Amino acid sequence: MPAATFDQAPLVAPPLDSSFRPFYLALREHARALGEGGEKLTLALDRGAGSVSHYTLRVFTPSHERAAESAQLAERVLKFLLWQRGGHHVYVAGPRYVAEHLAARYREGGERAFDADFFAKIYEQPAFVIEPVEEAALPAEAELGKSVGGHLNGCRIGFDAGGSDRKVAAVIDGKEVFSSETVWHPKLASDPNYHFDGIDDSIRQAAAHLPRIDAIGVSSAGIYVDNRTMIASLFRKVPEAQFHARIKSIYQDIAKKWGDVPLEVANDGDVTALAGALELKDDSVLGIAMGTSQAAGYVNQHGLITGWVNELAFAPVDVSADAPVDTEWSGDKGTGVSYFSQDAAIRLAKRAGVELPADASPGEKLKQLQKLMLEGDTRASAIFESLGVYLGYGLLLYAEFYALKHVLLLGRVTSGEGGELLLNKAREVLRRENPGLAARLAIHLPDEATRRVGQSIAAASLPRI
Repeated sequence: MPAATFDQAPLVAPPLDSSFRPFYLALREHARALGEGGEKLTLALDRGAGSVSHYTLRVFTPSHERAAESAQLAERVLKFLLWQRGGHHVYVAGPRYVAEHLAARYREGGERAFDADFFAKIYEQPAFVIEPVEEAALPAEAELGKSVGGHLNGCRIGFDAGGSDRKVAAVIDGKEVFSSETVWHPKLASDPNYHFDGIDDSIRQAAAHLPRIDAIGVSSAGIYVDNRTMIASLFRKVPEAQFHARIKSIYQDIAKKWGDVPLEVANDGDVTALAGALELKDDSVLGIAMGTSQAAGYVNQHGLITGWVNELAFAPVDVSADAPVDTEWSGDKGTGVSYFSQDAAIRLAKRAGVELPADASPGEKLKQLQKLMLEGDTRASAIFESLGVYLGYGLLLYAEFYALKHVLLLGRVTSGEGGELLLNKAREVLRRENPGLAARLAIHLPDEATRRVGQSIAAASLPRI
């Protein structure tokens, strides 16, 4: 099958990235070209325990000259759905050529073998499966959610594990009495003791400001099941045997050390969304943390956490052949981590002609770019404008996959004048590309203190005492 060419140029171009081709525009143009024609394609993603997600689109018929485009867009859609919702068994109802294309990409040795291995592992399955079926044989859709957070009684500690710093808050009956940030470098540490001791140090800081500890809530990048770490980029350097022996239970072990208190661990993106839902007293909230990587989370229209993966750092946003590659982990190109993180800002700094110290940490490099913004450096402005364009087209895409009323932005990249410029540019993209969505979607950039430690405070509300 010949490669498709996606060349839908954006109305608002990133100043430092002329090759950017938003996935959203490719989907929109594809749908417009099809109209009511083509054939129906439904993907059903089984996550186990009775949870199944459906997603339906139309694709060109097998004989159509644009069939290759449909197959490749379907692969990008499946990739997005896997990192948004999760799944270990994908049922494909529709044209056989699409199912064959997907199976070839996700087989052992295929382009998406990393993703297949990843999702088999986190759902503890022997293999990742793509199965073509008739529409009548699709498993019924079943989205299960749960209510978490919002518990404010007692003396609580909220801990937020970031890739550049760890944050902690001490909260008494919903009122913050202490918060702090400590620089650390978990992605570089292979010794489990580094991680345990760092987390324990933050808990100790907060504990000193409380008469007792009634509960510990944790916001942490990665995927967690029953408070166990299934996989997380923070611990990527820890050898597998040590990961299973020490990291899977690391937060449970911390809770035991501090009196075996009630514990609740949630993905940091979900905690971002929870923080927004609590503050806004509303639902349908997508939280996006633009920090060391991109974290995302979602509170649905029923006010519930969905149980989805919501690891949008690895979901595609750019379908350009020249899109940057995630060399650190997935090996895919055009995914969120390269567009909505401090690594994205650093990547763009090279294009802007800004030299950053090679021995500086990513967080220190971002601070230097933010300092240049304060000094009125136009190169820094171009960086944050480009990030804003990325965000605008990212939000257009996310609105295709989430029911949204609100988007809450957090993370170091959104701090300072650069964050304000980024937000204004994103709103410009929405107004020009989709005025209807721009009018009904509220984008919130909390105050500086909330952006920095808001997740740790929301995390404190996770456990029920």
